[in-house]
Amino acid sequence: MGTADKLGIRITGRRTRYLALAALDVLSATGSLALALALRMNGHVPPEMLAGIAGALPVVAVVSVIVFHLAGLYSHVWRYMSAAALPAIFTAAAIAIAASTLLLWTAGHAAWLPTSVPIIQWFILVGGLAGARLCRRLVADHMRRQQLPARGSDDAAAPRRRALLIGSGDRVELALRQIEANPDAGLTPVGILDDVAGHIALKVRGVPVLGAPEALAMAVKSLDAGGQRPDCILLVDEPGRLVGASLVRLVSEAEGLGLTVSRLPVSATPEQATALGDKFTPLDLATLLGRAPRTADTASIAGFVAHQRVLVTGAGGTIGGELVHQIAAANPSEIILLDACEFNLYNIDQELSERYPHIPRAAVLCSVRQRGNLMNVFAKYRPNLVFHAAALKHVPLVETNACSGIQTNVIGTRNVADAAKRYGARAMVQVSTDKAVNPVGVMGASKRLGELYCQALDLVGIDHPVATRFLTVRFGNVVGSSGSLIPLFQRQLSRRVPLTVTHAKIRRYFMTVHEAVHLILQGAAHALQHNSHHGLIFVLDMGEPIPIIDIARRMIRLAGLVPDKDVRIDIVGLRPGEKLYEELFDSSETRLASPLPGIFAAEPVSIELSHLNAVFDRLAAAAATDDAIAVRAIIAEVLRSAHEGAPAPAAAPAPVPTSAPVPAGLLAGTVMAGPAYEGAAT
Repeated sequence: MGTADKLGIRITGRRTRYLALAALDVLSATGSLALALALRMNGHVPPEMLAGIAGALPVVAVVSVIVFHLAGLYSHVWRYMSAAALPAIFTAAAIAIAASTLLLWTAGHAAWLPTSVPIIQWFILVGGLAGARLCRRLVADHMRRQQLPARGSDDAAAPRRRALLIGSGDRVELALRQIEANPDAGLTPVGILDDVAGHIALKVRGVPVLGAPEALAMAVKSLDAGGQRPDCILLVDEPGRLVGASLVRLVSEAEGLGLTVSRLPVSATPEQATALGDKFTPLDLATLLGRAPRTADTASIAGFVAHQRVLVTGAGGTIGGELVHQIAAANPSEIILLDACEFNLYNIDQELSERYPHIPRAAVLCSVRQRGNLMNVFAKYRPNLVFHAAALKHVPLVETNACSGIQTNVIGTRNVADAAKRYGARAMVQVSTDKAVNPVGVMGASKRLGELYCQALDLVGIDHPVATRFLTVRFGNVVGSSGSLIPLFQRQLSRRVPLTVTHAKIRRYFMTVHEAVHLILQGAAHALQHNSHHGLIFVLDMGEPIPIIDIARRMIRLAGLVPDKDVRIDIVGLRPGEKLYEELFDSSETRLASPLPGIFAAEPVSIELSHLNAVFDRLAAAAATDDAIAVRAIIAEVLRSAHEGAPAPAAAPAPVPTSAPVPAGLLAGTVMAGPAYEGAAT
């Protein structure tokens, strides 16, 4: 069939549709006048009124068709009628009735017409016009559903993803119609999140409204309990309604629940449904990383954690909380939640009780600094596995509060490790950071000292098969963790203020919290199950370091905005204790091959446990008296010894004058050489 023939068929079909709809509208216009008169007269219409209406109907029919055409009622695809089209019907009906009535009065043929009839007629005509178009849509929808099985037997066998829709109004209904009209998309809607309170507990096209977008976790739990756990989230909200920090937060929460997120193009309108099909744009925080997320062996993790009594320090933090959730999913015999923050501890305890009510748990309010209390906790619960995620990690704050940083990150780590050893834990896993490599600030240095202590304890048990294993896992920045870069950008985006980047060339390693914790568990599981070499540090493969300015631009785009147009990026200078580039391995460490994808291994130079304990005692004493200068001097000695392979001095060196200047980083002589460092702004 030629192009001209196809065009002719389309024109003929359009003319037929026009004439059919015009005929229905003429029937609605004339019928509305007759019915309005009958209602006004309570069904008893006098003969003179019957004669008058008989002469008026042709006028009403002609005027109505002309008005409806000029008002554009025949330019709409009424198969997709929505509430947005009703104003056009209201206006066209009013103009048609007013014009025909005025014409009859001008011609002197309206003496029989009661003044209230045009008002009654308007309500009837609106109902007729809208009803005809609604019936057209309902019939089309019914016929489309009837035809769906005929699209191919392969469709029924294809796997379908359960989708949770987030949005309101016409856009949700639009998306549901898209899904119905596109079975090849393989989607089954199971729920809707809508922030309009009156919509909750109602249904749209048979799909229930489960709550507001903030109730995502509860909605997933509810659907999961009913065997309808969603596989993905479709954002179908109006343009500009879900952007900025709220969008990033939602995508982050969805990632933690194992759900993919896609968005209906923000330019879409209900009238464009036929053109959109299933063109949803994927959204994923992993796009901030510029690489695919790392995956892990869930079977080995389950075998490692199942039926074990597990204690997690810092359980209410970002890493600790994700550890708790992934451990709970592996069916441990009990989880002990330990945190020094009451609010964080309460939140994670509530989350665990709601999502995993069958897992026995204990919430313990205790700081890792409290050695006596910590020992009592270990004596009471006797954990098999210990995950140590409690730490002070904000670089500038720890830099200006060096003694507190040492008390938590160094002495606190020693307390946890000693308790694990004393009460026979199978293993302790120390969560560390890439800032521990060649540190220039107190935060990174304190985490390096924690690594050294766990390494020394692990080497002590090398000849004892049942001795507690001490494993250290080192990784970089976690996307979206509390107090980190992403939440800062979120707050700035929410206020539409410039995003602040410390240096145009600053780069960092990034991981999502889900993949970081997944690989922590897998690395620990492999080390224990295969009795790996003692004294190793496991380093997670995070790909290439990413320029922070690129992260800022990606976040702005993810929020639906344009970098340097909608939101500016300001360079504010490096902060105290901050490096321009981070590293994964120290030059003194021996890098080893690892059988696990996504995980490297390093063998650092070790320091004798007795020497470390003597130095840590000095550190504890200096921190207890808030002597930050002495603390920095001791840290510098230990790091120099670890780098050079010499034992750390057990005895205190000559006193450092309290008036001695303390340069940026730690002290003069700290390992800071190399192109990765350009100093820290003061």
